[in-house]
Amino acid sequence: MVIIHRLNKETIYHLLEADPEKPGAGRILDVCILMLIVANVIAVILESVEGLYIPHATFFQAFDIFSVAVFTVEYLLRLWTCTANPDYANPVLGRLRYAATPLAIIDLLAILPFFLPMFIPLDLRIMRALRLLRVFRILKISRYSYALKLLGRVMKAQVHVIGVLIFILVLLVVITSSLMFFVEHDVQPDDLANIPTAMWWAVATLSTVGYGDVFPVTPLGKALGGLIALLGIGMFALPAGVLSSAFLAEVQKADNSPQSRSPEEVVDLLERLALLREEGILTDEEVEVQKQRVLGDVG
Repeated sequence: MVIIHRLNKETIYHLLEADPEKPGAGRILDVCILMLIVANVIAVILESVEGLYIPHATFFQAFDIFSVAVFTVEYLLRLWTCTANPDYANPVLGRLRYAATPLAIIDLLAILPFFLPMFIPLDLRIMRALRLLRVFRILKISRYSYALKLLGRVMKAQVHVIGVLIFILVLLVVITSSLMFFVEHDVQPDDLANIPTAMWWAVATLSTVGYGDVFPVTPLGKALGGLIALLGIGMFALPAGVLSSAFLAEVQKADNSPQSRSPEEVVDLLERLALLREEGILTDEEVEVQKQRVLGDVG
């Protein structure tokens, strides 16, 4: 009985954690949940149209109950089967550690707005806010989308670089807003009354949005504003370059990984290595190194 229970748990775990790029029952389940998430986001958007929501309120409420039921079952199954993963093997601590992971928290947030009013009395305004929070169910897509998983790996790999860029951006905002306050305060005491007010102008200028509600009028202020706008263009080009190169590296890594090669490709590469050794082009040591790389033991 225990063996059957464990087998079922592992089967469900692998079904829920299936590779999104491989066909099978897991992939079909992922697509169905993905479609349900998209439908939920569309429903939240349409509910904001009173002329559409009021005549069809019963349908929207029924759809929300159905969605919460599916997402709740999915969350509970993930919480139950996570012990099949060696990282969460402990029945209690393992499940607590899994529940604290970002994806599990997102799964919980997707159903929490529905259950929270049942346990905590809330006024109408908070209830409306909680209903609006259902739009964050779209974050669940990150579990089923290869592109978003790739984005997560890129952000994780470049977290230190992104942190440095954010620090530089904050530094620029503080310095430029202080300079503009010093230059323009006497001429525009209302629009640039203090440095925090000038920070709005600095952010709008550095991001090259330029709303036009606050702008320099003195020659020195205009020169400073032009320089800051150019700095903003360069500043926002840096993260784009960093993320582009990181994306390319991740894609190449995935394409060159042993898991991405078919068995026929692996056999073909090993045969080529054997031929190069027979022809004396590669030594035995070089062939061994290349063989390990092909099989994924190193590199």
